[in-house]
Amino acid sequence: MPKAIGVIPARLHSTRFPKKILHHIEGKPMVVHVYERAKKAKLLEDVIIAIDSKETELALKPFKVKTVMTSNNHISGTDRVEEVSRDIEVDIIVNIQGDEPMINPKLIDILVEELSDSSIELATVGGMKMDAKSLNDINTVKVLLDRDGFAVNFRRQSVKTEAGGYYQHMGIYAYRKTTLERFVKLEASENEKELKLEQYRALDNNIPIKVILIEKVFKGIDTMDDLNQLKAI
Repeated sequence: MPKAIGVIPARLHSTRFPKKILHHIEGKPMVVHVYERAKKAKLLEDVIIAIDSKETELALKPFKVKTVMTSNNHISGTDRVEEVSRDIEVDIIVNIQGDEPMINPKLIDILVEELSDSSIELATVGGMKMDAKSLNDINTVKVLLDRDGFAVNFRRQSVKTEAGGYYQHMGIYAYRKTTLERFVKLEASENEKELKLEQYRALDNNIPIKVILIEKVFKGIDTMDDLNQLKAI
């Protein structure tokens, strides 16, 4: 099995929910919940939180998590992930979002197993069940697949329930290290800039994205409303 690590990009200042990664859920910062779940994945040799501020470093210190300070000039979490993994001898890097406190460790293992197929460069996850609110929510990204399970496009706009082939996208990615290195050197594509969806940089540069389908994905915590729904669950 190829050597794999998980990296959690943890930018402090998010726009819609300031400092959300440090927001406490049951006594722990959100990103600590993500870290602890990721550590339960059997196929990751290490998990690292890629931080960008002293405030984050100090807030996480009591929780004994592994952190690496990264540049605060990165424009995306993917750049932050690549910086952390640059000097590590590894085959596969899993980019795990810091606002996914319900992440299933088994899902991480499934992604790593998918990249044991040398023909797969990049893989992500889609959920088969979307409720009406998610279908119409611009903060819920939808992905359209071809018959072989590869992404054709991504969109934020609402989709009709009869629009076959669309699934709820989950922002977790497993990269082959060589693919990640190539990705961060590419210019942002026009689709990426217009739609604010970084995955278009891969599609527009002929990097296929394999989508692993599961029954349902939990939406990342983008707003206080998302957090309240999580607490209700």
